[in-house]
Amino acid sequence: MRRPVSLYGLTFSLPLLIWQLLFFVFPLLFLVALSFWTVKNFVMSPDFDTVNWTTMYGRAVFWQAYGATFALAAAAAALTSVLAFPCAYAIAFKLSDTARRWAVFLMVIPFFTSYLVRVYSWHVFLSDNGIINVILGWIGLGPYPLLNTVGATMIGYLTLSFPLVVLLQLFSLVFIDRNLIEAAHNMRCGRMRTVFEVVIPSARVGLVIAALFAFILSFGDFVSPIYLGGGDPTTLSILITDTTKSGQQWPRAAVIALTMIGTLMVVAFAAVQFAYKGKSK
Repeated sequence: MRRPVSLYGLTFSLPLLIWQLLFFVFPLLFLVALSFWTVKNFVMSPDFDTVNWTTMYGRAVFWQAYGATFALAAAAAALTSVLAFPCAYAIAFKLSDTARRWAVFLMVIPFFTSYLVRVYSWHVFLSDNGIINVILGWIGLGPYPLLNTVGATMIGYLTLSFPLVVLLQLFSLVFIDRNLIEAAHNMRCGRMRTVFEVVIPSARVGLVIAALFAFILSFGDFVSPIYLGGGDPTTLSILITDTTKSGQQWPRAAVIALTMIGTLMVVAFAAVQFAYKGKSK
């Protein structure tokens, strides 16, 4: 039976509605309108011309950046999820309640500092004269070019999303019914088999949502690709800045931004559908 809409409920939901309108719907509508404006002599003028869409979608550099961005974000989501799961599993099942609370606190600490500062700190480790190459030099290896590489970009993505993914996975794992795990052990199910056939399926929603957040954060990130990856390969976030610097082409940058938003919405919808697939209503 559908509950009637009350004034009390509307009152408390109004701030959320205002927030969504001011910081999502209105900016999104403005981006859509801006993508049809034209630029002549470095001056934007309101218009309704599809030239920006045809120009951007007709350039090979756009699709190269799109493919690189999607591939890097997908790889970052997969790598972060795989590395975060043992950590989240150990915190959820191996630690006491007190130790678990301290572990959660330690996972939150990285967010106390700026992401840009954390990325810059990796220069101390990854540069040609950095800590890693110095240590390798002690055993007669290196120096290796670690900075301005795809690997360095992935390290930046991990720096950005790893603590959050661990927390999201942890919050899903702690609510697993322990009776299911005990039943699997009673049926002589090994530890690894229990993890893959009981724990992971039971925590599927949280694991997929955590991977989705890692993908979203990596897909739109600008700091790691430019400061750790050296801008190679070019990602969509880098392409946006390059486009705005080239003749003040903000409408074309809006096309890139809308493409990113559309991609993230499709990926998010698909991920949520997969996460809740087979769940009872």
